[in-house]
Amino acid sequence: MDPQWVLAGVPDPKKVEQFAGEINIPRILSQILLNRGVDTFEKAKEFFRPNLDNLHDPFLFRDMEVAANRIARAVQENERILIYGDYDVDGTTSVTLLYRFFKSTGIQPLFYIPDRITEGYGLSENGVRDAVRKGASLIITVDCGITAVPEVALARQLGIDIIITDHHESGAVLPDANAIINPKRKDCPYPFKALAGVGVAFKVAVAVAKKLALPDELVFDYLDLVAIGSAADIVPLSGENRILVREGMNQINTAPKAGIQALMESSGLFGKEINSGQIVFILAPRINAVGRLGKADRAVHLLTTDSLIQARNIAKILEAENRNRRNIDEETFRQAQVIIEKEFDADRDWAIVLGQENWHPGVVGIVASRIVEKYFRPTVMIALEDGVGKGSARSIPGFDIYQALKTCESSLLAFGGHKYAAGLSIEAKNIESFRENLNRIAHKTMTKDHLIPKVFVDGEIRLQEIDARFFRLLKLFGPFGPSNMRPVFLTKNVQVVGNPQIVGSNHLKFKVRQNGAVTDAIGFNLGDLFYRLSSGAQKIDMIYVVESNNFRGRETIQLRVKDLR
Repeated sequence: MDPQWVLAGVPDPKKVEQFAGEINIPRILSQILLNRGVDTFEKAKEFFRPNLDNLHDPFLFRDMEVAANRIARAVQENERILIYGDYDVDGTTSVTLLYRFFKSTGIQPLFYIPDRITEGYGLSENGVRDAVRKGASLIITVDCGITAVPEVALARQLGIDIIITDHHESGAVLPDANAIINPKRKDCPYPFKALAGVGVAFKVAVAVAKKLALPDELVFDYLDLVAIGSAADIVPLSGENRILVREGMNQINTAPKAGIQALMESSGLFGKEINSGQIVFILAPRINAVGRLGKADRAVHLLTTDSLIQARNIAKILEAENRNRRNIDEETFRQAQVIIEKEFDADRDWAIVLGQENWHPGVVGIVASRIVEKYFRPTVMIALEDGVGKGSARSIPGFDIYQALKTCESSLLAFGGHKYAAGLSIEAKNIESFRENLNRIAHKTMTKDHLIPKVFVDGEIRLQEIDARFFRLLKLFGPFGPSNMRPVFLTKNVQVVGNPQIVGSNHLKFKVRQNGAVTDAIGFNLGDLFYRLSSGAQKIDMIYVVESNNFRGRETIQLRVKDLR
């Protein structure tokens, strides 16, 4: 399906011109900033120079005073603290952050990450009992726990204090924990609601450091972990997240910890400048792989070791697990497509629900994302075993999958998540009724226009405007991600130079010229559009983002094409 190009509105031309002159940037970049709400000199200064001084006071969180006091007492009295995390990148970086922080205070913490297959997501009874066996007097959850009402009750019954730190939506009833740190609590006054789990863990560490009279810089040393976990969890890269991720990426690029360096080496990134896209598409899948197919503890061991030799050995394991994960992913995607091609009805199926025995629950989320990308429908992939399914849901703009699951709650055993991504468990016998209910909700809440993929274009420019200074300023717009996407440009009437090629796995590589300016272009997975190009073809319109291409130590500007006509 060809995407619809949606061109951003142009603000008042006088305002665009005036603002461009005021902050000394090209007119098109001024237009983009104004459209993104950056409309004063002070806002522009804050945007281009994110500063840790602009972070909010962690004690604005509800319950932070209680949580920080209890954790500080545990540190001072050398209690056994167990950090309980999730098995994804946000969870493992959260565990690592608190583990490193507590070790820096002189205590030896414990950590526990549930097995994805046998325990599933969230605080488990097994994890609580493990804390008892190991003599822990305090459990701190990270990136989970907000819906763990019975498990928290069990911990309290067994004499263990528990502090929940999470960023997911809560259920109707909050657990009876000693403290709950979650910006999405309805009664939490913290002004920035979009922190990742690792961002919340960072805030807790800052608050505890203050109680222990330790410098903030001790905790700031873990911003590389905050950057990786936040980028990987696809949280909005605006507000505090933008500050935290920018600072964390600076650390990664200047002084990476042993585990991160080893991961960069094994993935071929060492020596290159790391950006948020490389975290999401290269580093994060390797960290995720061990939790998807086995024990996520290995990711924590990688990120907590200070030995580069040990880190390299663990990174090799992550690399092998990621290759294995990709193979399973490809086969599952192939099987899902076969089912869709047989059963999919575009008029009936505004949401896709697939369930199958022998699918690996560790990859269904990845495959669901690929199904969404190909068919542009909210998608739920369910791995079935012994009559029970574990599923992952992914959505499209305009359809809140978490709220949809909440409406279908009677068909589910459990669920949780966000607007665009969620997890669930369901009995096999209920899948058909769940599919019908989800489609009923989709037809009720969406229109046919929602089912057309859209590419939002920030503005139209000519190729000759893309010079070294333009690219340097454009890089300052990063880190890029939700709420601060890499600007997409439209250029009309370009001419194809030389012979276009299909390279790699269906990628389109070619050169374009306009008024004497010649630029390299590549379209990943756009080989199917090869027919639209021919040597010397003119009047090609294309939309793209501007990136750098490093080849044999030489950096050049390259256009990454998103579509062309």
